[in-house]
Amino acid sequence: MNNFHFYSPTHFVFGEKTEQEAGSWIKRLGGRRVLIHYGSGSVVRSGLLDRIKASLDAETISYVLLGGAQPNPRAGLIYEGIDLCRKESVDFVLAVGGGSTIDSAKAIALGVPYDGDFWDFYREDIPVEQSLPVGVVLTIAAAGSEGSANTVVTHEKGMLKRAAGGDCLRPRFSILNPELTFTLPAYQTACGATDIMVHLMERYFTNTEEVEMSSRLCEGLLLTMIKEVPRVLENPTHYGARANIMWTGAVAHTNLCGVGREQDWASHNMEHELSGLYDCAHGAGLAVIVPAWMSYVYKHDINQFARFAVNVWGCTLDESNPEATALEGIRKTKAFFSAIGMPTSFAEIGAKEEDIPFLVKMSLTETGGREALGRFVPLYAKDIEAVYRLAL
Repeated sequence: MNNFHFYSPTHFVFGEKTEQEAGSWIKRLGGRRVLIHYGSGSVVRSGLLDRIKASLDAETISYVLLGGAQPNPRAGLIYEGIDLCRKESVDFVLAVGGGSTIDSAKAIALGVPYDGDFWDFYREDIPVEQSLPVGVVLTIAAAGSEGSANTVVTHEKGMLKRAAGGDCLRPRFSILNPELTFTLPAYQTACGATDIMVHLMERYFTNTEEVEMSSRLCEGLLLTMIKEVPRVLENPTHYGARANIMWTGAVAHTNLCGVGREQDWASHNMEHELSGLYDCAHGAGLAVIVPAWMSYVYKHDINQFARFAVNVWGCTLDESNPEATALEGIRKTKAFFSAIGMPTSFAEIGAKEEDIPFLVKMSLTETGGREALGRFVPLYAKDIEAVYRLAL
């Protein structure tokens, strides 16, 4: 196990009707003038926005509103939010929505105190050291941004999808009420579940030795998702299943499962180019990329993939041929994604074979001139192209 520092200051407030506590938490943290940032009309139609406004009113906290956050959040709205916060002397940002809304809110929060262009942090991979405090009322279990130090944003100029991060971006509090996910369409639920599972897989496949504890955490959380996702797709208002998925999503991306071990993240970086160019859902793009990535790299450590097949998918280990077990685990991964309604090929997300050279270029040369993606097996241009082609 490698040396590590682990810092996770987010106060998680979990359970029914907990969104009504938003105002008291902001007051406790010293917020006086709040930007409420949210996405589409569902937050309005459901009455959630009104309940949150009432909770702020009860604490005599003033606020301004900024709606319009969308999947793969755009820089244009973030610039608007930064200007609004400065004009209105906002001192706290409250995100009401899923990972895209939270990422957009974090970008606004880091941009307000910064003298330059907020995109500098995404374009140049500069660590974020100062931001307005952020709080969250979560409506989609998926990205894990409710507990992470990261934010991913798409810039309209070139449709570049890039990440930035810093511990100051970890939400000061995150309100997690599983009831708020009851009305999610099945496709969004499945996309979110896929993202959660891949957050665990990106950490699971590692070259670091003696990390049994965190490997077991990853396996246990993946087993939870495998059990609970079909249950909520069958019964969207199953509180227990929704609760387990929501908490798994938060734990998966606080990095508790990743400390002390080298992590990969090639699949996420490759997917960012798909959702940046084609505007597909992030989870859908991951469902296409991850089985292809597995098929390309599994021979690097057949035994680790065989363990994954046995401990996560319940395969029987073929001791005389562990490669066969490893391949069965990859097949089961792809089959699960397909069974919950996820795409598993380029065509299903509108991606085109002729765009592969552009996708390869964007994944490397447009992000600080990186030579390779990932750490489990570093992927150079020819390797990235091969993975994309396996995803066709």
